[in-house]
Amino acid sequence: MMTSTILRAGALTALLFGTSVASAQPPAPSAAHDHNHYRAKQVIGTKILIAGDTTVGTVDDLVFDDAGNLEYLIVENGGKLFTVPFEAAKFNVEKKMAVLSLTAEQYKVIPTYTATTYPSFYTPTYRTETYKYYGVTPRELRRPGPPVIVRP
Repeated sequence: MMTSTILRAGALTALLFGTSVASAQPPAPSAAHDHNHYRAKQVIGTKILIAGDTTVGTVDDLVFDDAGNLEYLIVENGGKLFTVPFEAAKFNVEKKMAVLSLTAEQYKVIPTYTATTYPSFYTPTYRTETYKYYGVTPRELRRPGPPVIVRP
C-alpha cells in the first residue's frame, strides 16, 4: 500500500511537471528559447566592417547605461574612436566580426574622438545624433530601481 501511494504521488508530480516517472533525463532545450547572447570577451576585439567588406576598426570598449544595459560599442581605428549603438552591429561571433549597414560615404561623416576627449554619451543630442548616423532609433533608457507602476 505504501509503495502504491508513493508511485501515485510520483506519477501525479510527473504529470504536474510534465516529466516522465521513468525518465531521469532533463528535458532537451527548446529551440524557441535560443537567443543570441554575447559575452564581453566575445565582443571586445571584434573586427567592424561596413559595405564592401571594408574594415573600419575593432571594438575597443563597451558603454553601459546606469541600469547595466549595453548601449554602445566604442570602436578604435588608428587612434581615433567612434561610437556605435549596439543594435546597429550585426555580429558573427565565430568569425569575430560585426557588420554595420553603412556605406563608405556615410562612415566618413561619423564623428570621432580620442581617449582623452570622450563624449557625453547620454546627453539627448549626442544620443539622438549617434543613433541617427546608423539608421536606428534609440530605445527608451531604462533606469535602475524598482519598476514604476502607473495606475489608472
